[in-house]
Amino acid sequence: QVQPVESGGGLVQAGGSLRLSCAASGRTFITRTMGWFRQAPGKEREFVAAVTWSGSSTYSVDSVKDRFTISRDNAKNTVYLQMNSLKSEDTAVYYCAAKIVGGAPAKVSSYDYWGRGTQVTVSS
Repeated sequence: QVQPVESGGGLVQAGGSLRLSCAASGRTFITRTMGWFRQAPGKEREFVAAVTWSGSSTYSVDSVKDRFTISRDNAKNTVYLQMNSLKSEDTAVYYCAAKIVGGAPAKVSSYDYWGRGTQVTVSS
């Protein structure tokens, strides 16, 4: 059983920044694509960004591409989501997920393990 653990959420003003962290199992962390998803009230869970095990390939949704950066530090078994220029529309619970096998990195169904989420609230 592997459950990623998110941290770093909170309340921030529009235009501000937050860095989310996700700690995962060190045993298989290096073999996994790690992703960030978010879910706003009344909305479906949506893809935000993902990074491959090597860190050489990243993916992100268009709405955050110019503002968010995903990265990972395998030595610390941690993946990060640096969020800059935050907007009220970014308000959501952010989830970290680990993908073990194949599947599109932007699909919820591709991921095997999910954290409980961390709340990000952006005020205007």
